[in-house]
Amino acid sequence: MSHETLAIVLFLAFVAGTLVITVWASRNTKDATDFYAGGRSFSGVQNGLAIGGDYMSAASFLGIAGLIALYGYDGFLYSIGFLVAWLVALLLVAELLRNSGRFTMADVLAFRMSPRPVRTAAGVSTIAVSIFYLLAQMVGAGALVALLFGFTGDFAKAATIVLVGTLMIIYVVVGGMKGTTWVQIVKAVLLMGGATLVTVLVLGEFGFNLSTLLRDAAQQSGKSGAFLEPGLRYATEAQGLTGKLDLISLGLALVLGTAGLPHILIRFYTVPTARDARKSVLWGIGIIGAFYLLTLVLGFGAAALVGTKDIAAANPAGNTAAPQLAQRIGELVFGEAGGTILLAVIAAVAFATILAVVAGLTLASSSSFAHDLYAHVIKKGKATERDEVRVARISALVIGAVAIVLGIYAQRLNVAFLVALAFAVAASGNLPAILYSLFWRRFNTAGAVAAIYGGLGSAILLVIFSPVVSGSEKALFTGADFSWFPLENPGIVSIPFGFLCGWLGTVLSKESNAAKYAEIEVRSLTGAGAEGAAKH
Repeated sequence: MSHETLAIVLFLAFVAGTLVITVWASRNTKDATDFYAGGRSFSGVQNGLAIGGDYMSAASFLGIAGLIALYGYDGFLYSIGFLVAWLVALLLVAELLRNSGRFTMADVLAFRMSPRPVRTAAGVSTIAVSIFYLLAQMVGAGALVALLFGFTGDFAKAATIVLVGTLMIIYVVVGGMKGTTWVQIVKAVLLMGGATLVTVLVLGEFGFNLSTLLRDAAQQSGKSGAFLEPGLRYATEAQGLTGKLDLISLGLALVLGTAGLPHILIRFYTVPTARDARKSVLWGIGIIGAFYLLTLVLGFGAAALVGTKDIAAANPAGNTAAPQLAQRIGELVFGEAGGTILLAVIAAVAFATILAVVAGLTLASSSSFAHDLYAHVIKKGKATERDEVRVARISALVIGAVAIVLGIYAQRLNVAFLVALAFAVAASGNLPAILYSLFWRRFNTAGAVAAIYGGLGSAILLVIFSPVVSGSEKALFTGADFSWFPLENPGIVSIPFGFLCGWLGTVLSKESNAAKYAEIEVRSLTGAGAEGAAKH
């Protein structure tokens, strides 16, 4: 059996299994709480696994391994940033958000402010961040299929993206949060198992000596010692100060972005107590931390055993480094058949990764549209729960379709890099509004709206006029050049600008409600009345 056939069989087995879970979950999805928050019925351990499954995306498995394989030390910075970010989420957001809100991020903001403008801004921001993140998963899916089947034509990649998009819509529309959560739990177990297997085999090939692995990776990269030092991707002599600023900008976006990601924030609502919210984050950190240590071996292993030239030849952005490594190490240890089987297994796990993450993203954005924009802005709080869920399912179709179309056009970009852009947008718009709302008594409606629109708008504007979209070989539009902003990641400008807009909007407005702040402060610290926090 060829690796293509085996990969298809394994992938179809995973899809069949998760569809069964989704249908089962749909029978237990009876109201809005079930659809949005899984009935708040998941334990801390279960939610921790789901958080890991939601967070360890195609960017983690495919993108970071590829960046390490191509750029060495600079690629590993993504792993560090993604992991450290969870400390911000744990210490500042997880417990307080779970206690203060009900279904979405906007519930926290709307409680002490004018609901309609705040929910509109939060809904727009949630959908924007989710689409950026969805792009990365779609690009990863296209790259995987191209490697597995040797496709070079755009049609085959586009067909794959359509398939993944269709499946993610089914998961959300049919299963809601319960189905999505169980899919993410299964995927987390599969991904950790697959990554651990390849890591052990790679280390075994080098006598479990990390120094030998790093030395061989540096030699095979053609960059010698520079491969193990900072500056190969950022802060090169050619880039000068721009490269150094880009590196700082990336770090800010990665560390601060997680606490503003809508699909991660809604996970805190699926547990029954604040204690479970803390426990789930701690479990999530343990799983995610272990996984990012594995990416170090996967990336350098790919550089040492596959070679950076072969990786770049298969996919210039490096998105296929992990599957290529699986095939190579399988051949070295088990022979040609072993390489075929291991490639198929890792490819199927990567597909599972993509499906689970896109389901979570689609659920977050469709929930925000239905709960925030439709129920509270359009219907002014008069929509029934049944109407909300129906609109959430319809919006999942629309958002999925948008992600599919954009994903087809973004296939030249590295998936980890695309996710870093999503982190920058989340950290610029969502995080200032959340932190100000939880910790600043004077904060008001004008400040919240200014923070979200200011941070979101500046981040997207700077991305549009950056080398990501035009003016470089790997840009979205290679034939054009309108890039006047020199940095690839906008975080160093847009994140402080979001906080500045929030402060400025607040101090220029006379609105203030100390009583509401006192009430949300009690809620956030104790959890008292959390269930009804956003029912008005």
